[in-house]
This record gives sequence, C-alpha cells and structure tokens, in this order.
Amino acid sequence: MGSGKVTPQQETDPAERFAGRHITVAGLGVSGLSAARALAGLGARVTVVDGGDSDTHRHKAAALAAEGLTGVTVRLGDAATLPEGTDLVVTSPGWPPTAPLFAAAAQAGVDVVGDVEIAWLLRGPGAAPWLAVTGTNGKTTTTRMLAAILRAAGLRTAEVGNIGTPIVDVVLGQGHDEATTYDVLAVELSSYQLHWAPSVRAHSATVLNLAPDHLDWHGSMAAYAEDKGRVYTGNQVACVYNTADPATEDLVRAADVEEGCRAIGFTLGAPGPSQLGVVDGLLVDRAFVADRHQRAQELAEVSDVEPPAPHNIANALAAAALARAFGVPASAVRDGLRAFRPDPHRIEHVADVDGVVYIDDSKATNTHAAEASLAAYEPVVWIAGGLAKGAEFDELVAGAAKRLRGVVLLGADRALIREALLRHAPEVPVVDVARTDTGAMSEVVRAAQGLARPGDTVLLAPACASMDMYTNYNMRGDAFAEAVRELGPGGA
Repeated sequence: MGSGKVTPQQETDPAERFAGRHITVAGLGVSGLSAARALAGLGARVTVVDGGDSDTHRHKAAALAAEGLTGVTVRLGDAATLPEGTDLVVTSPGWPPTAPLFAAAAQAGVDVVGDVEIAWLLRGPGAAPWLAVTGTNGKTTTTRMLAAILRAAGLRTAEVGNIGTPIVDVVLGQGHDEATTYDVLAVELSSYQLHWAPSVRAHSATVLNLAPDHLDWHGSMAAYAEDKGRVYTGNQVACVYNTADPATEDLVRAADVEEGCRAIGFTLGAPGPSQLGVVDGLLVDRAFVADRHQRAQELAEVSDVEPPAPHNIANALAAAALARAFGVPASAVRDGLRAFRPDPHRIEHVADVDGVVYIDDSKATNTHAAEASLAAYEPVVWIAGGLAKGAEFDELVAGAAKRLRGVVLLGADRALIREALLRHAPEVPVVDVARTDTGAMSEVVRAAQGLARPGDTVLLAPACASMDMYTNYNMRGDAFAEAVRELGPGGA
C-alpha cells in the first residue's frame, strides 16, 4: 500500500456547500430523485434531465412537482444538452461515462459526481464511519452479513449505497432523532458509484473479487478494476482482500491509504498472520488478535453460514474482517452470521423432489458467479442461458465439466454455452429449450428433472442476464421456483 496519508476534505455546512448553486441531476430513477430532493432542500437550484418522455417519466416528473420543492425543474426527452448555468452535474449509477451530457459538462469545465459523492460531502461532524464493500459478485450478501454482525454487537447501522435506502437520504437523516443516529454504516458500492465518488474515504473496505463485468460501461478490464480499487483510497484501518484473487491484493498494494492502515486477507484455507480463514470447520481470525503470529481467535462455525457454499463462506469472512476492523467482538460475528438469511434467488433451496435438490441462483448473472455456484454442488444438472453481455463460456464450462450430469439451456445466447459444452464437455447431455414464452421455464425444469438422478442437484445458475425473457433475475427465479412446485408433492 502507498505510504502517503490521504486527508479527507474538510467538511463545511452542507447548506453553504450547495446553496445557490445550479445543479443538474441526471436521471429520474431512485437515486436521482433522492439527490434532487436533498439538494433542493439545501437551497440549490436543481434541473433534473432524462432522455425518456414516456407516460412513466411524465408521471414521475408530475409527482416530483407535486411535492412543491422550491427551485426544481424537470426536462424530459433531452439527456444530451447541458442546461445553461449548470455548475455541477450529479449522475445516477447507470449513466455511462461516455454520455453526451458528460461530454458537454467536460467542455464547459463542469464537474460530474454521483449520489454517493454527494452523500459523502453532506456528512456532518461526528458522522457515522463507512465500512465499504465492492466486488464483481457477493456485494449485497456480504454487506447484509456485515450489517447483521454489527447489529449483533449492539451497534446502530444500516445497509446503504447500492442497496436499501438511498445513501443521501440516510446521511441527511443521521442525528435528527434516535432512530436515525448510526454508529457505523455498511455501504455496498458498485463500480459505477465508485467511478463518480472521488472523495469517499472509508474506515475499512473490501474488494471481494474481480472478474470481467460491465466492460461495455467501463471500456476495459483495467478501467473496471481501477474503479473498484477506488474503494481502498484513504482507508483508515483495514483494506480487506481475497487471497484467492491476486487482483484484489494488487489493488491494495496500489492504494494510497491512511498511515497505519493494514492489508487483511481472507482465505478458505488455514489463515496466515493478518488473515481470516477456515480451520477444522471453524472461521478463525489471525488478524485482529493480540499475537497474530502465534494464535487465532475462533469466530464461528462454517455451519453458522447460510448456505455454507464456498463462495458464501468467503463472503462471511470478508464481512467478519470488516466488522473486526471496527472492533466488533468474536461473539458478535457468530451471532450475526447465525441471524443472517440470504436474499431470495441467491443459492436458495427451493425443494427436494424425488431425491433431487433444486437450487435457485438466478442472481448468478455472469460467469464468475455461476462458477462459484457450480463449485458448491456435485453432481449437477445445470440450467443456464440468457443474455451473455459479451461473455465467453469456455473457462466456465471446462472447469465445471466433471461435475455436470446434464445441462438445460434457455434464452437468447444459449448457443454460446452449447458451443463451449461441445468443446469442453461433449459427453454431457444437453437439452436446448428454444421457447421464450411464459411457459418456457416449466419445460426447462421438466427437462432437468428428466436428466437428474437421486442425489443430484438441479441448479439454476444462468451465467447470463435475464432481460431477454424476464424483467429481472427475480422474475426468472420466481418462474423457476413455481415450475419446481409443479413437479409434484415433493415440490411443495
């Protein structure tokens, strides 16, 4: 890690920072509306711009106008032109850096920041520190595990950032009453958000893993990794990295942090000094103990992690490392992990039918996530396919070939996976479901049932996005669960 000390910007009264400024907010989504309300409340003149002009957009604009906020206007149908007089642009996470609005801002010498940056700048004296989580996969689960551990320690916290309540709303609400006073925040940050948040300085942070994703947005893997690595900048106590993913350690080595900040690794094996890991079915800490060279602290049992799949144990270790960096006792790690339950569609057990286990991991929308999911089960009838988003499947298929009983493919880009199967697992039976109507998943699940034997796992881990057939991965997972229930009594 760099030895230079990064000093956060000195906080001023938020009203002084934003009052009287003309701020353009990009997008009528949740984060955009939150930022618009907050900035207007601080005395800024706000113009919200959105390229859409549908009934939905007009309804949102009318609802915002009905709130009676002073100085807020909405411009629909033009997302490219910078409103005259703008001296700051606040973007929503989904807007790519190449958006014409930002090119216009750059030409005019106007800064572009995100809602996370605004939230950081709005923090007042004594504001809750941030424990930050990013990575290609596992962010939400790890952030929620972290919050559960913090609560088990008696700390007041909230999951914010890329999940939960908009972070601007939480920061502005802090300290207004007992219910909104926090000791620490568990902050999930996407690569999009980090790209637009140059001032954020977390107490401690982790990059869980790095794999190609969102490269159409970032432009290259190097740019994607650079944005992820921003989460380490200015860390005060710990930069937590994945020993199985050297790229995350490289980001730590390159980070410019506060003097005394430590690099803390997590591993599924036995940990070395300054690491957390697994020994004889126990999660143990050799980082935040008095003599890390000679002893370790038991934190929890592997069975306390639900579900105890390898990648989920890694999530738990990362969450534990951040909590321990904040001074949480070992007992709170155990109690928090026992209390935690994962969100739906994340390696979720649906049912056992005729001796076959059915698992919904619809959230596995890229090859890295699917690889982790497949590694947790054997033998597997794998259900895969959807929108590939430019992904390649050779490495995934080659690594999983020996554990595959069969494969059922669906979705727009299923042929890409089938071609990889022909190259690397030609002996594995494959069923190709061409249907894209609402009944397709029932056919998929029946095909998987036909391939499976007692003791097998039927695993929905698509390695692809869902939008070719479903609104989102939640709907895809719901369709899978409903189709499993249709199989008979065991699926109830």
